[in-house]
Amino acid sequence: MKNIAFLLFLVLSCATGSQNVQAQSFPQMDASPLDLAMARPDKNSKPLARVIYSRPSRKGRTIFGELVPFGEVWRTGANEATELTIYTPLVFGKTTLKPGTYTIYTIPGEDEWTIIINSDTNVWGAFSYKKDMDVARINVPTRDAAAPTESLSMIFRPENNGTTLLIGWDTVYVEVPFKKA
Repeated sequence: MKNIAFLLFLVLSCATGSQNVQAQSFPQMDASPLDLAMARPDKNSKPLARVIYSRPSRKGRTIFGELVPFGEVWRTGANEATELTIYTPLVFGKTTLKPGTYTIYTIPGEDEWTIIINSDTNVWGAFSYKKDMDVARINVPTRDAAAPTESLSMIFRPENNGTTLLIGWDTVYVEVPFKKA
């Protein structure tokens, strides 16, 4: 009899407890997930820079010249504009960038891109881009990718005198040099 009473107590306790349990609700994964790349001379070194960006996918579309028009300011990704944090002074073109956070905009072209470092941060897309907030601009040539890249990708390549940011999507990529100050 004791065993039956205990079993009944256990069943009722579990049933009552499960009525109050609700599953957590998380949003679906973003169509253009956030990613991050760090620039370090090696794994044990302090970082030189970091880029945070959203990674749109090609999905069979023509990217440059259509989805991303030539000659227009682009957020260099999806969602929020791409964010660049500099941890140590770096030279970009002829400008020394002080440690801090910036926005990277680009103006893609068929043969070259204009890379823009802008001081207006925490902005959505390029809709509120303000040229008067530009810190520096350089032009870099486009390069043919060895194979198409489905999602926008960024990575830093260590250099003896700094780092190079590679930005690639679809069939092209660009190399953006940063030198130690």
